[in-house]
Amino acid sequence: MLGHVGEVMPMIDFTIETRISRPVDEVFGYVTDPSKLATWQTNTVSAVQEGDGPVGLGSRIREVHRGPGGREAESIVEVSEYEPNRTFALRVVEGTPIHARITFEPIGEGTRMRLRVHGELEGPMRLLQPLVRRVLRRQFAQHCTALKEALENGADDRTGAEPTIAG
Repeated sequence: MLGHVGEVMPMIDFTIETRISRPVDEVFGYVTDPSKLATWQTNTVSAVQEGDGPVGLGSRIREVHRGPGGREAESIVEVSEYEPNRTFALRVVEGTPIHARITFEPIGEGTRMRLRVHGELEGPMRLLQPLVRRVLRRQFAQHCTALKEALENGADDRTGAEPTIAG
C-alpha cells in the first residue's frame, strides 16, 4: 500500500529474535567481528574495519554487499552503541540509511539475540519502503538463521530455533 496523498509512509522498522545455543560472549564476539560477517550474511562480499585496534564505539566498517541482479553496493557503517555482551548498534554513514541494533541476553546456557533493523528511504525510493521492508525482513531472518547455524556448528535441534519477527 502506498497510502494517500500527503500521508507519511511508514519507515522500515522490524525486530528479529533468535535463540542461539552458545554463551553470550561467543555470540557477541562472532557478531562484532567484521571478518566473520560474510559467514552469516550471505550477501556480504567484504567487510573491512577502517583503522586499527579492536572494534568499539566509533569504529567504522566498509561493507560491500551483493544486491539484486548481482550488483554490488558499498556502505560505511559506524558503531553507534557498544556494550560488550549486551548491545551492538551500527549506523550507516554512507549508503542506504538502514541501521541495526542488536541486543544479547543470556537464557540458560544460550543467548537470546534481538536484531532491530530500522531506517527510512529518501527521495523517490521512499515509495518502495513497504516492498523493501518485506525483502529486508526475509533477508535478515535468513541471516539470523545462518548465524545460529554457524555458531551451533550445524546443530540439528531446531525446536524453537527459527527466528521470530516483530513489526
